[in-house]
Order: sequence, then structure tokens, then C-alpha cells
Amino acid sequence: MASKTYKIGVVGNRDAILPFRLIGFQTFPVTGAAEVVNVLRRLSREDFAIIYLTEDVAAEIPETLAYYDKQVLPAIILIPTHKGIMGLGRGRIRENVEKAVGQDIL
Repeated sequence: MASKTYKIGVVGNRDAILPFRLIGFQTFPVTGAAEVVNVLRRLSREDFAIIYLTEDVAAEIPETLAYYDKQVLPAIILIPTHKGIMGLGRGRIRENVEKAVGQDIL
């Protein structure tokens, strides 16, 4: 039986995700919340197991992130932009660790 091949994608503002294209990831530039939600839906149906999402666009779609947090795939990982760190990614990791072990160990 052949194993399924999953993909990795990067979603966010064009300037922040361009370096990921240079190293071979599939990139999906977006400009607004509705476009982010539509791209995430499409990628989740197209066997993307990991989606890196820039913090600036993630801040616009908290309900959508909450939905994907409950799904096995894709894993959505927040990354900072070239403008700096907003702390959203670190906060999500802290929440997930706390849920997993019952306390904040970070």
C-alpha cells in the first residue's frame, strides 16, 4: 500500500512569505481575512499537512484558527513577519502545551 504524500504551504502577505518560495515551499500570498479563510479551506482539502501562516493575517481570523485547532490536519503554525513578532504563535504554543500537560510549563 502506497503512503500518502503531504505538502507544506506558507500563507501570508507577499513580502513575508517570499523567502519560503526560494527554499521550495509552496506560497500563497493573501491580502484580506476572507482570502485567508478561502485559501486555508482549499489547502486543507488538497493534502497540506502543515501550513505556516503569518501572524499578521492570523490576527484577522481567530475563529478560523480555533476551528483548525480542533482538526488533526492541517497543522497551522504561526510565524512572524519581517515587521517583527506579535507573540500570537508563542501564545498558541503555550495554550496547547497547557492543555496537553495541565499546566503552563513554558
